Amino acid sequence: MNKIVKRSLIGAAAVMVLFLVLSSMIVTYDNEYKLIRQFGKVQRVISESGISFKIPLIQTVNTIPRDIQLYDLAPSDVITSDKKTMVLDSYVLWRVTDPLKFAQTLSGSVVNAENRIDTVIYNATKNAISNMTQEEVIRSRDGKLTVTLPLDEESSGNNLSVGDDGTITEGRTETVNIKSLTEEIMDNLNDVDSQYGIEIVTVEVKKLDLPDDNKEAVYTRMISERENIAAQYEAEGKAAAQVIKNTTDKEVAISLSQAEAEAEKIIAEGEAEYMRILSDAYNDPDRSEFYTFVRSLDAARNSLEGDNKTLILDAQSPLAQIFSPDMQ
Repeated sequence: MNKIVKRSLIGAAAVMVLFLVLSSMIVTYDNEYKLIRQFGKVQRVISESGISFKIPLIQTVNTIPRDIQLYDLAPSDVITSDKKTMVLDSYVLWRVTDPLKFAQTLSGSVVNAENRIDTVIYNATKNAISNMTQEEVIRSRDGKLTVTLPLDEESSGNNLSVGDDGTITEGRTETVNIKSLTEEIMDNLNDVDSQYGIEIVTVEVKKLDLPDDNKEAVYTRMISERENIAAQYEAEGKAAAQVIKNTTDKEVAISLSQAEAEAEKIIAEGEAEYMRILSDAYNDPDRSEFYTFVRSLDAARNSLEGDNKTLILDAQSPLAQIFSPDMQ
């Protein structure tokens, strides 16, 4: 009987020792901190991964995430400096940098941290956007802006760029970096790290939109503005086309006039040459009789053109004398 009791006591002691060893063992992973509390007060912070120990039944352990956390903010309305309302939907990447301060100020609770981040980010976003116009907010969305620079001697080719107001400028376009909306918001953040032991890694904008009740009016205004710009371009194009047409018509008229003048000049020179040749022919006694005969035949042929024509000649007519030499 004593042996059975003795064995039972040994077994119970072994179980108790095993329980104490297991309850005193702490396993810390790479993505977490361990806070050791004794009677509610933090005694130490374990930040290295591995196995460590605590006093069983007296000390307790709290786990705090060490890796980057994602917090999706609820969409909120913000007002720009030109009194335009916009809907901003964003998210935050954050992490714990000081687990002790995190536990002291936020009770080591991720939910408490997200509530505090929500307030801080909203205030920073409101302050940043309230100092910007709606156009500046939209332009700073991606942190890049396309600008048109003046042409210089090294520019290769001419580019035409259309501005927001519809004006056309000639130059070369380049994309320059500007301060993004994320940077504007980050600049307006308070020192969260020193207050709560957390770090805001970044604030990224998922969606930047207009309120539903304003969208239709804005879209209508945008369509109207684009139609006005298109009408202006069309009118300018028609005016330019008319100038080109008028210039072309003028050049064609001048070319035709010059061609007609040149043709008249050539005809006059030809007729003068023709008369000179005739004059030379009539002045030559050997050719005068032949040319007189040919000219008389041409005159007779011209008078007999058409149907039912009769040529009546006087006997003393030089033409009759050609056809009837006996009449001379």
